[in-house]
Amino acid sequence: MSEPLDDMYRDIIMDHYRSPRGKQPVKSADIKSDGSNPACGDELEMQVEMAGGTLKHIHVDCKGCAISVASGSMLAEIVEGRPLEEARRIAELVRRMLKGEDVELPDDLGDLDALKGVRQFPVRIKCALLSWVTLINGLENYERGQTDSDTPATTEDKE
Repeated sequence: MSEPLDDMYRDIIMDHYRSPRGKQPVKSADIKSDGSNPACGDELEMQVEMAGGTLKHIHVDCKGCAISVASGSMLAEIVEGRPLEEARRIAELVRRMLKGEDVELPDDLGDLDALKGVRQFPVRIKCALLSWVTLINGLENYERGQTDSDTPATTEDKE
């Protein structure tokens, strides 16, 4: 990656870290999912209010490094207001991209391209993955009729 592109991606990550999206609590959570990254100690709580099959409102509370917080912020910004299946598809695309697969992200996914730079730092990939595996876990539980997840999602799960 070129230096100006690295700088731009770094600026995007730091903007999401300093001003995370999705901090507003959800009034009535239909999905509650917790996640952890055992590799570095990041922890995440996610709540989603559903409306007619759409992720109406999402709350992400991440306690962790800048990459983890920024990735959760990007998730909140991107998936809020999208249908469940589309949110799952996006989460899977991001998971695959972070794992090194050659994935083409749709143009309407805002700042997510900035996460591609994380692949240069293998120890940080799990930090960026945390919010996405937590969302996937929450959506799977929701489809099984569970509001609360029995087992927290972990970055060790969906590699």
